[in-house]
Amino acid sequence: MAAVARLWFWFCLLGLPRGAFAFAPEAAATRWLRTRGAAAGPGDGMNVLFIVVDDLRPVLGCYGDKLVKSPNIDQLASHSVVFSNAYAQQAVCAPSRVSFLTGRRPDSTRLYDFYSYWRVHAGNYSTMPQYFKENGYVTLSVGKVFHPGISSNYSDDYPHSWSVPPFHPSTEKYENDKTCRGKDGKLYANLVCPVDVTEMPSGTLPDIQSTEEAIRLINVMKTNKQKFFLAVGYHKPHIPLRYPQEFLKLYPFENITLAPDPWVPEKLPSVAYNPWMDIRQRDDVEALNVSFPYGPLPDDFQRQIRQSYYAAVSYLDTQVGQLLNALDDAGLSNSTIVVFTADHGWSLGEHGEWAKYSNFDVATRVPLMFYVPGMTTSPVSRGESMFPYLDPFSHILGLVPQGQSKKVVELVSLFSTLAELAGLQVPPVCPEASFHVSLCTEGSSIVRYFNASEEKVKEEKDGCDDTCRCFNEETVAFSQYPRPADTPQWNSDKPKLKDIRIMGYSMRTIDYRYTVWVRFNPNNFSADFEDVHAGELYMVETDPNQDYNIYNNTSHAWFLKKILGFLKH
Repeated sequence: MAAVARLWFWFCLLGLPRGAFAFAPEAAATRWLRTRGAAAGPGDGMNVLFIVVDDLRPVLGCYGDKLVKSPNIDQLASHSVVFSNAYAQQAVCAPSRVSFLTGRRPDSTRLYDFYSYWRVHAGNYSTMPQYFKENGYVTLSVGKVFHPGISSNYSDDYPHSWSVPPFHPSTEKYENDKTCRGKDGKLYANLVCPVDVTEMPSGTLPDIQSTEEAIRLINVMKTNKQKFFLAVGYHKPHIPLRYPQEFLKLYPFENITLAPDPWVPEKLPSVAYNPWMDIRQRDDVEALNVSFPYGPLPDDFQRQIRQSYYAAVSYLDTQVGQLLNALDDAGLSNSTIVVFTADHGWSLGEHGEWAKYSNFDVATRVPLMFYVPGMTTSPVSRGESMFPYLDPFSHILGLVPQGQSKKVVELVSLFSTLAELAGLQVPPVCPEASFHVSLCTEGSSIVRYFNASEEKVKEEKDGCDDTCRCFNEETVAFSQYPRPADTPQWNSDKPKLKDIRIMGYSMRTIDYRYTVWVRFNPNNFSADFEDVHAGELYMVETDPNQDYNIYNNTSHAWFLKKILGFLKH
């Protein structure tokens, strides 16, 4: 956190423009739930359904995408407040999830890879589901919520965070197997992988199993009349892009375009580039024999990837639609807060990049929406449906968000935001040195933005006469990404802690994205802001795709020299 605090100081002075992975046995989990205590009273807060998606950028109808068919998520958005500028703290699964589930930034969780457990290597921090559990909620995890493996102690942080062992689909273990049928009839471990579901192991797919289990748990909780926090983690559109093949019909190949900027920007520092190694290791990509590190992939294959990503999003949408419809059927849509987000975004050829692993908006920006009965929408009457299932093959688009905020927000704020929405005491803000503090957050609640007038915010900003104070009150999002070297390496995308030599700290405001790549010492987790390896500055209004780095322009170089000189004294 000290590194982030120093970065705040810089920017103010710069004066820039504003094991338990096994199935939780169904019978055992059900017995446990049925033997719990009496129902909570009507004034004791709402249930929470927390939906987190893997690698989903905001390619959704409710975010203005004209191609992608996502009627069920759009329907949720039409009853929600939707944040159009929400950002993850690191564009890779485990660090991002641990960050927003603990309410701490990666520099505080000390997790930049997949290979440590924060309770052991950083501090014994409380998590969001743990906090709800300690406040009388039954907490349940289905699918990928915490990242599996060491980073969640091989248990998805059970029993700290969850009331029963988390559920993982039995078919999850086949995700990277050779289940994609090629034109020659043989099976491959491909990136692009539309499938006949009946031919898959057990005749199903992981996200289908997760939906079924989540619906079962909703019905158990309805019977028990207990307050619950149910987290559901969906895999798609994470690679491989394996989804029911019928969803390809929604996206005729001739309608698929390339990214608007499929080239590597001329002034992009080489340290900022990710060489998409996990993409290269898929059978269909490996067969293309593209050059390292910049490729590019053939145009038609780029279109195939984009087509399959969109198809996987529509498949995801059907799962979300079934889940929300089950909430309706159980009569719980009037008493359940629904949060929908993703752990980070995904590049679809922008800047010549694929996957995540960067500080660009396409990798860090995520969908984020909150449905709060009685707050973001009026309750439905008995017998009416808030979330009827919508078939993407027949539904006509047109639903718009109930409320939309352009405020820049961060996923690290989820913990405090959900606590406030549920009527719980909001955890305190962490002190600068917080490794010894079990309950605090480094993100502030964003509930205050739910009904905030954009005009009022502008008036307050325009009326501020203290430049530094105005700057500090401006909403910002911090992201970061580690690199092993100044140039792309085989491990640039996912360096292990011991190999990290450079950290890219990035700040996004409504006006610009500013990134400095500085020397990093993995032995003591320290960043040296006086050893700047490279920088990036993109002005959003004139360069929305972040293609033209103006960091090295004379005026900005002068600011950098000025701040470095100031820090040395």
